[in-house]
Order: sequence, then structure tokens, then C-alpha cells
Amino acid sequence: MAIDERIIAQLIKDPNAILDYGFDWSEWLQTDETISTSTWTVPTGITQESTQRTDDQTKIFISGGTVGQTYRVTNRIVTNQTRQDDRSILIKIIER
Repeated sequence: MAIDERIIAQLIKDPNAILDYGFDWSEWLQTDETISTSTWTVPTGITQESTQRTDDQTKIFISGGTVGQTYRVTNRIVTNQTRQDDRSILIKIIER
């Protein structure tokens, strides 16, 4: 599988764990720019429990998953200056 440049990391999760994942957008944001909206795309097979957002960071809490599967989770933000961008992580489910 070719790795997309927007994928920040591949992480490991136990299927019974509820863990948080997120992005620090502060270096990408311009002066006086803040995150207005944060939307997460979560594939079937894992569950979005909740999300959080500050002016420069986003976070998602995820549960579930099938052992051996890898899921791509994508965060799309829109800023107060109407710029938008996506970042993704890969989450591999492994029994720990």
C-alpha cells in the first residue's frame, strides 16, 4: 500500500480499548487563524465515541475494530479564514 502524504502516522490499537487520537495544527495555521470546524471521517468497523476541538488542535476518541484490520481516519478542518485541509492516521487493530 502506498502511503499518502497526508497520513501522519500508523498507530496500533487493541479492539477493546477506547483511545484518543488527534492533530496539532498550530504550525500549519497562520497568524490569527483558528479552527472553526473539525469533521472526522471514520470507516465502518470502528466507532467514533466523541470529538474535541480547540483553536489549534483536534481530537477523536475511538473504540472497536477487528483484529488484523487497518482503518484510515481522516480529520478535515475549516479555519476562520476559510482555508481547509485534511490529515489522516492509520489505526491497525492488534490484540495486546
